[in-house]
Amino acid sequence: MIFRAALFAALIAGPLWAQTLPPAITDDDYAPVRMEEAALGQLLFYDPILSGNRNIACATCHHPSLGTADGMALGLGEGAVGLGAKRRIDPAHPPEKRIPRNAPALFNLGAREFTVMFHDGRLEADPGTASGIRTPMDADMVTGFASVLSAQTMFPVLSRDEMAGSHRENEIGRAVRQGIITGEGGAWDLIAKRVAALPDYAEGFINAYPDITTAEDIAFTDISNAIAAFMAFEWRSDTSPFDAVLRGDAFYSDAALRGMEIFYGRGNCAGCHSGPFQTDHKFHAVGVPQIGPGKAATFEDHTRDEGRFRVTGDPADRYAFRTPSLRNVLHTGPYGHAGAHASLDAFIRDHANPVAALARFDPASVTLPAMDSPDFAVMRSVVDRGAIADAVTLRPVALTDEDVADLVLFLGTLSDPAALNGRLGIPDSVPSGLPVPNAQ
Repeated sequence: MIFRAALFAALIAGPLWAQTLPPAITDDDYAPVRMEEAALGQLLFYDPILSGNRNIACATCHHPSLGTADGMALGLGEGAVGLGAKRRIDPAHPPEKRIPRNAPALFNLGAREFTVMFHDGRLEADPGTASGIRTPMDADMVTGFASVLSAQTMFPVLSRDEMAGSHRENEIGRAVRQGIITGEGGAWDLIAKRVAALPDYAEGFINAYPDITTAEDIAFTDISNAIAAFMAFEWRSDTSPFDAVLRGDAFYSDAALRGMEIFYGRGNCAGCHSGPFQTDHKFHAVGVPQIGPGKAATFEDHTRDEGRFRVTGDPADRYAFRTPSLRNVLHTGPYGHAGAHASLDAFIRDHANPVAALARFDPASVTLPAMDSPDFAVMRSVVDRGAIADAVTLRPVALTDEDVADLVLFLGTLSDPAALNGRLGIPDSVPSGLPVPNAQ
């Protein structure tokens, strides 16, 4: 696919599309990581101790064997067992609702330019706030998070359907239900006390953080900072074949080069998927089908996901979602904020003409675990099909079958074995003694 060549720069210097190629990534693009902090975060990332019922770890929905996601269109957190395609509803403990959006991949989130998190950007850096981070918690957001990545890691533990569980099941679920998140006895404090009570964790935090001298000093922000350090180190992705090309150490074969020409040229993919990580970090209405159940507050009963609009209240943001990075994209499916496309080539074909694709999309093509519940019935329809189509801002692009194949081949060169395999890997055990999520 690629061949070493010092003359690659000369090869691509002529075409106009080559002027949009991003610069090569350097160490300066990433925040530094302390290894003792990352090693501690590795254990926490794989430890179910952070979930209300002690049965779900961060890795359950963001597993390295599944491209740091969960391999499902729409995930199942509480009330399910197994990983990836084998994850199934537990009939003895069924979930109340399915997780409303596709689990995003975790590659390069430690890079400095990643200052917005989640599909709708509801968490982002904001120097104007006391914590430096804008979140749905507003003034209740505490200080102490080292980054937006750190803050992001702590929100799944507050979700009943992801990790917290029901108020009928555990003390963390009850605190969340009562809206007691921060302060003594809040959900985050309860999690911190769980972790601090384990001698191995207490020793790890004391060794990793100079300002922690006893187990009682451990706060939930320390836990989230450690997890963020691990994620930043483990899934840094800048040694793919594409990176070798940008550094002038290699060049593409004919098919991959054609794919890159389409991506940065007439396909206009780089209009949104720009920069070294193939994202402009902005929000666009691109007509991706919503197969439900939609993002809604606990008191809402609709099944409509209006994307960025829920954050800004600006009608222009309806059905707009953040541009995802395309690093390791061959391994991060299903695709779209609702995971409606199982294969990358199918997504590209529909993305080229989203309005026409939305009209013909068959939700029965999406594989989802079944459950007898009204909340799950919506999974077999496409919600707000007409309104989503009306919001689309993309112009159709004509792509042949060969074009799609070439694009997939080019996107495959964004795969980075070092990041996909991970650097610290999956621990054999964690301090809680609880089972480590593993695909084996």
